[in-house]
Order: sequence, then C-alpha cells, then structure tokens
Amino acid sequence: MYFKKQTPSDNTSRKGDKKPTADYKTRRPKQREMIFGLHSVIEAIEAGKTIDKVMVRRDMSSTLARELMAKLEGTATAVQKVPVEKLNQLTDKNHQGVIAFLSPIDFHRLDDFLPTLFESGRMPLLVVLDAVTDVRNFGAIVRTAECAGVDAVVVAARNSVAINGDAVKTSAGALHNMPICKVDNLEKALRYLADSGLRIVAATEHSEADYTDVDYTTPVAILMGSEDIGISPECLRQATDKVRIPMAGRIESLNVSVAAGVMIYEAVRQRRMMNN
Repeated sequence: MYFKKQTPSDNTSRKGDKKPTADYKTRRPKQREMIFGLHSVIEAIEAGKTIDKVMVRRDMSSTLARELMAKLEGTATAVQKVPVEKLNQLTDKNHQGVIAFLSPIDFHRLDDFLPTLFESGRMPLLVVLDAVTDVRNFGAIVRTAECAGVDAVVVAARNSVAINGDAVKTSAGALHNMPICKVDNLEKALRYLADSGLRIVAATEHSEADYTDVDYTTPVAILMGSEDIGISPECLRQATDKVRIPMAGRIESLNVSVAAGVMIYEAVRQRRMMNN
C-alpha cells in the first residue's frame, strides 16, 4: 500500500491488562463552528446552512428528533449517534442532545458539477478519497490538487475527515478554491463517474501495473484509500485501472498525501505532453 500505517497507541490493552474505559476528551471546536439544540439545527437546515456533520445523542426518540432525522435523510450530511458524554465534552451549552458542525465551505452535488465540466469543454480530472480521515493528509491533498488544476475532490459524507477550520488551515486556504463534492455513497458515486465516461484509476498494492502505464489524458478520477487499510473492496471493484507506485527502499509505503501528489502530477505531465 502507499499509505502511512497507523501504529497502536501506548495505551493499547495487552493480554491480562484491564480494559481501558471510554475516554471522551477531545478538542473543543470553536463555538462559531457549532449549532446546538434541536430547534436551532432544524432551522439551520431549513435556512440552507452548509452542515458538515450532526452528532445526535444515541437514545433520542422524541418527535422533534425524528423530524430532524427526516430532514437529514438523503442528504450528504454525516449523522453520528454518540453517547451524551461525547456531546458534553464538546460544549457546556444546553445542546439538547444535538450538535451540528458548520462547514466553512459550500459543497457541490457531483451529478450537477460533472456535467458542467463536460459542457465547458474541460477534460475532467477528479480526486476521490475513500475514508481519508487525517486532516493534515486531507489538507495536503487538497492543496496539491488545487495547485495542479484538479477540477474537484470527491469525499463521502461518512467515515471521512471533518471539513472545518482546521482543514482549511492545513490546506493553506486551498479549500476555498477547490470544489468539494460530498456524496452519500462513494461506491455509487464511482459507478456514476464510470458511467459518465471517466476512467477510475485506483492506487493499490494489489496490482502489478505501474502508475505511469495508464492514459490520464482522458477523463479520469484518481482514487486514493485511507491511511491504514487503503481502498475498500467495494470501491476497488469500481476501478477501471488498478496501479501501484513502485517502492525501492525499505519502507513499504508512501503517505497518502504524497502518493496522491505522485498520481496527480503524472496526470499533469501526460496532459501537458499531449498539448505540446
């Protein structure tokens, strides 16, 4: 694989050790990044606010809670059911069991955005991220993509990095210039891209093909996997090309942001050669 492997933390339980208790300590987001309470979150959704994620107390079952879930159904907003202790760690305010996290950017609908690329005469070049959760890796990928002229980065609503102020900072502001398409189901999104004529090029160790052997001068989506396990089997099945970046040293893998940069700039190289 081409991704930085995660190592167990020092408090990982060993045989015979007492199982560690749940720890809900976390960095508190800035207050301006959050909305608290059922009514407030529902009103924000109705007002068209861009919401990255909603955390809901896992045992909520009131009428208003059901109304909130109905409004979120079918959207690209991630919904996470958590213990009340998690919510209490995030704020001292009366959250009523619900906290919504505002996004600093607006998201694009993939099925609206892609046709505009073709209509404008562009040869689409997209980067699709499968479960990349590290904000520094995500920010670095977006920064590279923006510098290279990538048309958009596609992420899943769930099991992906939180797109917040930290993500903007790590991207050096590139998130304000790079269209981000958030999708409810990444596997279906990849199928849609393939059906629309894009070649899905997946970076994976489970291939003998070199990443330079693929033709990137056609419409292309470069698929990169998570930092620990790579591309999920469901998404990998949607790939039209599976390629690997050759490793010559003793380290087995590249960090995902570095690997993405290698793939992106191979596409840039080929496209420039074609236009010269």
